[in-house]
Amino acid sequence: MLFGRGKNAKLTAEDPTVLGAPRRRPEPDKSGYGRPEKGPFDASEKDTAVGYVDLGAILIRPIEGLQIRLEVEEATRRVVAVTMDLNGSSLQVQAFAAPRSEGLWGEIRAQIAQSVESQGGTVEEVEGSFGPELVAKLPTSMADGRRGHRVAHFMGVDGPRWFLRGVISGHATSDRAAAAELEELFRSVVVDRGESPLPPSELLPLRLPVDQTEGDAAPNQAPSAPERGPEITHLG
Repeated sequence: MLFGRGKNAKLTAEDPTVLGAPRRRPEPDKSGYGRPEKGPFDASEKDTAVGYVDLGAILIRPIEGLQIRLEVEEATRRVVAVTMDLNGSSLQVQAFAAPRSEGLWGEIRAQIAQSVESQGGTVEEVEGSFGPELVAKLPTSMADGRRGHRVAHFMGVDGPRWFLRGVISGHATSDRAAAAELEELFRSVVVDRGESPLPPSELLPLRLPVDQTEGDAAPNQAPSAPERGPEITHLG
């Protein structure tokens, strides 16, 4: 598995950092799609002492062939998303603070649809593995100069005081088997909400694994720039 950050860092992660923070008692699940049993999981619901890459609010269980990239906001140098590349497809995930009493996904779907349409794209709401999901088609320029579109598939899951958003792009937007692989990755994500009071829709903090810095990159592995992920990175 490969691990990268920013525009020019690519790190190895053979020994994933473990999460050492104490676990909270799970709060009642309101999703209706079996989230506590099937995932994504709250940090209080899953033992992540072994086998997970700890990126702060998001923990990833790596599989063979997976590459992990951290998306960095250029203006602030803040890590804003985690992107997982697998077999020609990508899954970008972000975790946000949410109210204790209600979820965010309904409101966020409306925000995404408005953003896509303002860019000249189209949005279709479908019923997917995680409930209501969005398939967006965004205008883009092809290599030969012609106008075309790229597809992004948005998934969302409300957890206890957090919301996790996933965006699938690449081959998996048109291949069901490839999409199923990324959906399983999404299910395996563990969210550590933390105890700090945060306003709804606040991005939960992400970071490099505790024991990994840019100087830890493999000596024979040249840095490489990550591909740009989906442009819709924020909530509105």
